[in-house]
Amino acid sequence: MVFRRLHFDQKLKINKTSIFVDRLLQTLMLGIGFSLLLMLVTSCTSKPSSLTTLSTDPLTLSSSQPITETPDNTVPVLAYYYIWFDTKSWDRAKADYPLLGRYSSDDADVMRQHIQWAKEAGIDGFIVSWKSTEKLNHRLDQLVKIAEQENFKLAINYEGLDFDRRPLPLEQVDADMNYFVQHYADLTVFYLFEKPMMIWSGTWKYSMDEIKHVTQTKRNDILILASEKNVEGYQRLSEFVDGDAYYWSSVNPDSHSNYLDKLTAMGETIHKNGGLWIAPAAPGFDARLVGGTSVVERKNGQTLRRELKTALQSLPDAIGLISWNEFSENSHVEPSQDHGNLYLKVLSETRLVAPIPK
Repeated sequence: MVFRRLHFDQKLKINKTSIFVDRLLQTLMLGIGFSLLLMLVTSCTSKPSSLTTLSTDPLTLSSSQPITETPDNTVPVLAYYYIWFDTKSWDRAKADYPLLGRYSSDDADVMRQHIQWAKEAGIDGFIVSWKSTEKLNHRLDQLVKIAEQENFKLAINYEGLDFDRRPLPLEQVDADMNYFVQHYADLTVFYLFEKPMMIWSGTWKYSMDEIKHVTQTKRNDILILASEKNVEGYQRLSEFVDGDAYYWSSVNPDSHSNYLDKLTAMGETIHKNGGLWIAPAAPGFDARLVGGTSVVERKNGQTLRRELKTALQSLPDAIGLISWNEFSENSHVEPSQDHGNLYLKVLSETRLVAPIPK
């Protein structure tokens, strides 16, 4: 979030050539001073921003305590972002729907609105779910252009598993990552860290030799993070990756007594190896419509607040917010019919009290 303050620096040169001119200038100065004071009061008044004309809901992002500025040292918040949507996607396994309607990920206006809302809420970038297909490459190209225009960062979550959770052929993984390096690795929109960041989703399905084969020729150009679920999984691959991003969307903070300890242990292990640690936080979870069984209640924003706090305690390099628009698993924070703008409000309030741990 970028907040600008209005500064006034006006110098008046008074030529005291006559009493009439002196009095006239005094009158003008009083009038200008009153105008400046009025402008200053107006500029300092908190004005909530609406959801724009794309939305049918008049909710705003304003919080009970107006935001005045962003702290200098905050952990980046990166939301997992899905570009898989066609208009028919909303006909399957959805209990809630976006306020923007049942959109297609081809819609550039929707992408721009998503980025603008995310920025207002304090999200620094999207971790874009992607693998190289004609349709997804077109959508990623479009998102890149809009993100560049909006001064918004991107990273990649490479989908290494197919719809049935089977690993993609290694040749395809290698070719897709090479495609990314060749087409995107030099674009500033991907430079949140010292190099563009790619998370390899599903690394636990691949052997060490397979991971090494793919990553060894690309790590000079990009950061490749594993997506392992525990310390042992990361340690298996630590020599061949640049860190780990744990996509733990289904954790229930009320029933997992070792929740914080697990994240802390992962962060410590990854940092000792010099890697990046992306800690997970979600607003809730319910994948029963896609065959799941566990449910994590949202609790009107309290679950997200608690998970953000826990993620920060594990000393992450960034928080992986799960998710912007994963509607099938009900982990979305995008403004929706059921939840309105609530979760962007929670983020905008919480984001400002997220100092980088020392």
